[in-house]
Amino acid sequence: MSTLPDDTLRKILVQIQQTAVQSQRALNISRQQSASKDRERRILQLTIDEIQSIEGDVNLYKGVGKMFMMVPRKTMDQEFKTQEKELTDDINSLNKKAKYLEKQFNDAQSQLRDIFHHSPKQ
Repeated sequence: MSTLPDDTLRKILVQIQQTAVQSQRALNISRQQSASKDRERRILQLTIDEIQSIEGDVNLYKGVGKMFMMVPRKTMDQEFKTQEKELTDDINSLNKKAKYLEKQFNDAQSQLRDIFHHSPKQ
C-alpha cells in the first residue's frame, strides 16, 4: 500500500468512508420502513380479527374519501388478505435489503480498520 501516492490513498479512503456513510443511512431508512410496514400489518391483522369475530351477515362499510360505501364481506376479506400479503412481501424485501446494507457497511468498516492497522506509523 505504501507504493501508492498519498493522493490516491486519500481518494480511496474518502470513497470507503462515503460508502460506509451511505450504507448506514440507507440501512436506517430501510429499518424505519420495515418497522412502519410491520405496524401497518399488525393493525390490519387486528382489523381482520375484529371482522372475523362478527357473526352473521353484517353490513361492512369502507371509507372512500368523505363517504362510506357498503362492501360485501367476502370482498372486504379478500382486500384485507391481499393487503396483508403485500405488506408481508414488502417487509421481507426490506429485511433482505437491510441485511445487504448491513453487510456493505460492515465491509466498509473492516476495510477502514485494515487500512489504519496496516498503515505505517508516523
